Amino acid sequence: MKKFKLLFILTTCCLLPLICQAQSNQDKMYWDYAKASFPQLKDLLSIPNDAHFPKEIERNVQWCEQHFAKRGFTNQRLETPGAPLLLAERKTTTPNAQTVLIYLQVDGQPVDPSFWFQENPYQATLKEKDPEGGWNKIDWDLLEGDNIDPEWRIFARSTSDSKGAVNMFLTAMDILNDRDEKPNYNMKVIMDFEEEMGSPNLPQAVKDYKAALAADMLIIFDGPRHIANRPTLTFGARGISDITLKVFGPIFPQHSGHYGNWAPNPAVRLSQLIASMKDERERVTIPGFYDGIEISDEVKKVLDAVPDDEAYINYKQLGVAKGTGVAPTYQESLQYPSLNVRGFRSGWVGDEARTIVPSVAIAEIDIRLVLESDPDQLINLVRDHIVDQGYYVIDRKPNSRERAKYDRICQFNSSTSYLAFRTDFNSEVGLWLDRALVKAFGEPPVKQRTSGGSIPISPFVTELGVPAVMIPTVNRDNNQHSPNENIRIGNYVDGIKTIHRILIEKL
Repeated sequence: MKKFKLLFILTTCCLLPLICQAQSNQDKMYWDYAKASFPQLKDLLSIPNDAHFPKEIERNVQWCEQHFAKRGFTNQRLETPGAPLLLAERKTTTPNAQTVLIYLQVDGQPVDPSFWFQENPYQATLKEKDPEGGWNKIDWDLLEGDNIDPEWRIFARSTSDSKGAVNMFLTAMDILNDRDEKPNYNMKVIMDFEEEMGSPNLPQAVKDYKAALAADMLIIFDGPRHIANRPTLTFGARGISDITLKVFGPIFPQHSGHYGNWAPNPAVRLSQLIASMKDERERVTIPGFYDGIEISDEVKKVLDAVPDDEAYINYKQLGVAKGTGVAPTYQESLQYPSLNVRGFRSGWVGDEARTIVPSVAIAEIDIRLVLESDPDQLINLVRDHIVDQGYYVIDRKPNSRERAKYDRICQFNSSTSYLAFRTDFNSEVGLWLDRALVKAFGEPPVKQRTSGGSIPISPFVTELGVPAVMIPTVNRDNNQHSPNENIRIGNYVDGIKTIHRILIEKL
């Protein structure tokens, strides 16, 4: 036994330097490929990608067609009433192979250049952090050198959401091709050019092109890693419904001196109406809103295994003293549907402020759906609650007769973009991805039951009957959907490593 232990120790001591050297060489490979890919990333980011402008989207579609074809994919446009979806396919020589469908988002949020700390939000800019916490521009050519700081950031629209992931995937394919590595499964890559608009044409397109999209599983390269910036797998996402409320006052804005104590103020009334939907802890008080949500002891163990630092989230990420009381923990709060007021408008403020009683007040609400939620039921619960508050509810602007008859009028419009989905940790796709990330990073990934955000994946899950898992790669503090969106260089390199290891992991 002593001889065996000695032999084991000697063998380990001899092999450990070789293992470390191999790991170091592999990491250098990923950095080298990342460095070579930066010009291509800059080129992709330079193409405006707001889906409200079809000509801009067409340029993005053509760019993707060209670059996926270079990596051995065949391209097919899936036409829709709006922007097309692009399906790129590459087959394996392995007999009876499974097919993996890969989702990538190419469009981005609109931009307001006045809020960006650079001349052009579509001109990728390299920056480093200064001692005061700000970001200073540095020479892009530094990315060609040998001393690249992983903490540098590239600032541009869609760096993290989600052109960065597109270029990571293409770079991982370059590694795979250069090393003559052969995945043992077929790849289908579906590219979405209307995601930030809610992918309005995707559900019908999945039905229309069901045969072309057929697969055994779906993986999504989108979203930020866990806040600890560790390798992460996310096994679900919430869906989303939208409600627009308009409460009416006088037919035109009125002088607040003459009518301030007489004309009903729609801003006050809408504020009261919204306040009636939640308690002081911001839990929804509408009966039935949380029906069907049960957090079992088993689920709590899964949620508690996520290494959240809630004090850090509150202080560093949100700048608040504490979270709301919807649930005891951050992860548990994501398991409930939300009722979020995302915007409120009435009258004028700031330099444009004027002494009037507004004629209308508008609130935009989003409802984040969980798997147990029925969107129609939740929307109807909100509508019925408004009726119970004494409002005449319609789906259009009121006419003069209605104004004369009803004291309180609310215009109510709603829509549902897509539903929630959730996949089991121990599914085939979950175990496959877990193996790949353990081999890539030497530790188990953080596994999240669901993400707080919404992505248009449920049409694939329900129509194609496939399980789906998200592989987020970017830094969480990336300002996605906001001015000064960015991606951390270290995350970009890790993303290439993540995707390459998944591509070569055997199914």
